[in-house]
Amino acid sequence: MKKLLLITAISIFGLTKAQAQDVEFGAKIGANFSSIYGDTTDDIEMITSVINFGVYSEISLTEKFSFQPEIMYSIQGFSVVDNVLSTDNIVSLNYINVPLMGKYYVTKGLSLEAGPQIGFLLSAKNENIDVKDSFKSIDYGVNLGLGYKLENGLNFGARYNFGLSNINDVNGSTDKFRNGVAQLTIGYSFF
Repeated sequence: MKKLLLITAISIFGLTKAQAQDVEFGAKIGANFSSIYGDTTDDIEMITSVINFGVYSEISLTEKFSFQPEIMYSIQGFSVVDNVLSTDNIVSLNYINVPLMGKYYVTKGLSLEAGPQIGFLLSAKNENIDVKDSFKSIDYGVNLGLGYKLENGLNFGARYNFGLSNINDVNGSTDKFRNGVAQLTIGYSFF
C-alpha cells in the first residue's frame, strides 16, 4: 500500500509539472466533522476531529477551470452512544486521502469543486483498542465543495465527502456503512 501511495503521489505531482504552464503548490489544514451512514446507525453520532492536513497542486486548464490533486491526512470516525451506560465510544479512523478535484471559478477567487477521492486506511481505534480489521483498507467517495482564494495565496475551503464504498469488514456482518465527512480548511499556495 505504501508503494501504491508513493507511485500515486509521484504520478500526480510529476504530471502536473510536465503538462501545465500555470501550476501552484500549497498546503492546507482544517477540521473534520465526520460520521458514518448506512444500515443500523441509530446509535451513531458525528464526531469533530480537529485535524486534516496535506498538500495540493492546482493546475490551471483555462481561465475558469483547474484541476487540483491532493494528498491529505484525515482523522475521521464516529461515536457509538451507549444509552444504558450513558457513554460514548469514539471510533477513530485515520486515512490518507487522495482527492482529485475539478474546480470551476464562478468569479475571481470563488470556485465550485467536485471530484472523486480514494482513501487508504492507516489505523482504526476504539478507545485505544486496535479495530482496523473491522474496516476495509480502501474507501472510495465523491467530494463536493466551495473554495475561495485570495490573491496573496491564502485560501479557504468547505467540502463534503460522500462515501460510496462499504467500509464494514466485520466477518459475518451484512451491514453496510459509508463515511460521511464535512471539512473546513485554510490553506496557502506558496509557489
